[in-house]
Amino acid sequence: MSASALLPACVRAGRGLLLLRLGGRAAPAAVHLLRAASSKSGGGERSGEAGGLTRAVLRDKLETRTAAQAGGGEEEEQKKKEEKQKENSAYAKKVMLRLAALMGVGGAMGVVYVFGTNSEDEQGNKQLRRTYKYFKDYRQMIIEPTSTRLLPDPLKEPYYQPPYTLLSTGWRFKKRPGIDYLFQQLAPLYELVIFTSETGMTAYPLIDSIDPQGFVMYRLFRDATRYTDGHHVKDVSCLNRDTSKVILVDCKRESFSLQPFNGLALRKWDGNSDDRTLYDLANFLKTVALSGVDDVRSVLENYALEDDPIDAFKRRQAQLAQEEEHRRAQVSQQSQQGFSLGSVASRLWRSKPQ
Repeated sequence: MSASALLPACVRAGRGLLLLRLGGRAAPAAVHLLRAASSKSGGGERSGEAGGLTRAVLRDKLETRTAAQAGGGEEEEQKKKEEKQKENSAYAKKVMLRLAALMGVGGAMGVVYVFGTNSEDEQGNKQLRRTYKYFKDYRQMIIEPTSTRLLPDPLKEPYYQPPYTLLSTGWRFKKRPGIDYLFQQLAPLYELVIFTSETGMTAYPLIDSIDPQGFVMYRLFRDATRYTDGHHVKDVSCLNRDTSKVILVDCKRESFSLQPFNGLALRKWDGNSDDRTLYDLANFLKTVALSGVDDVRSVLENYALEDDPIDAFKRRQAQLAQEEEHRRAQVSQQSQQGFSLGSVASRLWRSKPQ
């Protein structure tokens, strides 16, 4: 084939490539061009090679364009699916919010209906006001102690009323070593009261198990506490006792935050069977009671900042014992010196001539 015959085929191939770049609509024209180029191929080797090269180039361009169009279609479908899912989730949220609002309104109306059975009560309060008063009283019942006089009046003669009151917390699962010794030593000196933040249903059988002999005179539970700042605080002023004679023993300082100088914070028990804390506590409280102090707060104030007040008490007791021993040694030494001088003087007196 001559050059004049090859030129039209090249022009048609160039047009096909241009149409492929313009978009997918021109793809059938490119296919027609390939067919025309293949049908007009002559009998020479050069024309066959040129026609094969043209067909290969057009086929590659067509496959590339088709793959690109297929990939773009999949991406568009994926975007449409994601948008549809977002719309469905937003619609579901709106429906749930509306249902929640309807349930809230219905619940509020039901509460007002249940707690406001009559149109007006004895004081003339209508349903909404009476419902508000009911929940206010219920809240006060949870926060405030059940009474301002949690304990009965002190015993009068001929009955014996211990001079001091000891409030102690309970133990949940296992008796702490020394609890029996503590009760036995302090029962004649203190009015023993278990004051716990647990409920009565939980704590009552546990108190029976740790005090089978009945040393504990009274038991106070969670309903006797004052709920403040997320803690069940034990208010000593509601005990119907002289606060200057009340000692509260607990493992949490928050329990006596209202009267910090009436409390004694012990270390938490880690379950060790060799623990001696309650034995030392019994000695400390026994010392306070036998000293006959008028106000226990003046004593407990000295241990308010101690991390372990019982350990501080033991250190001070040891220091006082050393000082007392040193004082006795000095007194003994002075008495011995005085005795020796007296004996010398008496001898000199006796040795005088009559």
